[in-house]
Amino acid sequence: MQVNELLEKYKDYAISMRREFHMYPESSMNEFRTQGRIMEELESMGIPCQKIAGTGVIGTIHGEYQGKTVALRADIDALELQEDIEVAYKSTVDGLKHGCGHDGHTASLLTAAKILSDMKSELKGTIKLLFQPGEETAKGALAMIEDGAMNGVDGIMGIHIWNDCETGKISVQAGPRMASAGIFKIYVNGKGGHGSMPHQGVDATIVSSAIVMNLQSIVSREIDPLQSAVLTIGIFNAGTRFNVMAGEAYLEGTTRCFDMTVNDNFEPQMKRVIESTAKAYRAEATLDYQQLVLPTINDGHLSNIAENSATKLFGKSVLIDFEKTTGGEDFSYYSQHAPSVFAFVGSKNEAKIDYYPHHHPKFDFDENALSVSAGLYAQFALDFLS
Repeated sequence: MQVNELLEKYKDYAISMRREFHMYPESSMNEFRTQGRIMEELESMGIPCQKIAGTGVIGTIHGEYQGKTVALRADIDALELQEDIEVAYKSTVDGLKHGCGHDGHTASLLTAAKILSDMKSELKGTIKLLFQPGEETAKGALAMIEDGAMNGVDGIMGIHIWNDCETGKISVQAGPRMASAGIFKIYVNGKGGHGSMPHQGVDATIVSSAIVMNLQSIVSREIDPLQSAVLTIGIFNAGTRFNVMAGEAYLEGTTRCFDMTVNDNFEPQMKRVIESTAKAYRAEATLDYQQLVLPTINDGHLSNIAENSATKLFGKSVLIDFEKTTGGEDFSYYSQHAPSVFAFVGSKNEAKIDYYPHHHPKFDFDENALSVSAGLYAQFALDFLS
């Protein structure tokens, strides 16, 4: 049988699994029930599987013939978000919701596993099914890698059901797809004093204000204007009373970009500006910078394979060029270990479901997207291995 035929056969399975996962959401790195159900499903298909990265699962399909190894990744965690939609599959867990489509990713990869298991006699090589915890906290991918998920992998695909694309459309173009995300904290130490006698102290509010303004010159004057970059301060805390000059201040923010050179330069550039600015004001400041995720950049060869896979299944009209997004994905860490491709699969259908963006309390998506993503997972694996 062909993938298209099996997609129709397992369409109801994909929907039922998605709805079950939606009803029982679990927070990042606490996906114990989800892990158990995934393993039960894989075992019922005769696919060997094991726990990995705490609450993740890795399943392995061995083809009849020797060959390369391809990995397919789905994230499985939910969000700390109160659901605000009335559907039969509404979340049963107060304060937790699948508000980003990860329930759909999990169901789609399980459906692809059914298809690929049925076609095992045609497989040349090995398929690793990676059900990854903790994407929302950017801890899961690194934990999977540390536990050996990418050992021997020659290429990997990830998929995101995407409510800003119409159902039935697929974007797998080469190049940057999602941004890096750095998070940082800045600690400023001045010298407190009376607000009416500022000459007796070192005003941490003034110092911090200068740091905020000077940091913006990194994007405007140190980064190639043809490269997209963002440096945002989201928290600025200083002072305790109207007539007390602040002796300390705390700032927190994020960086985003689509280029590894820009990404790697952010920390030393910021450190220089922060420390020099503080010194100019007779204060001291320190930077605590952490890399949350890297830029997600599609490999050209794998993007070409994925485009051909989508065309085989649904025709060339399914392909769209979708603008990259400044959201971040820890899928990016897998690309350090093997060529990777990340696909956006459209799930917007306003004639059927009201549109709300990802991470919204009313977020939901057109379940017809499940067959598209399951099919793409399966066909890509077959084409990569062939």
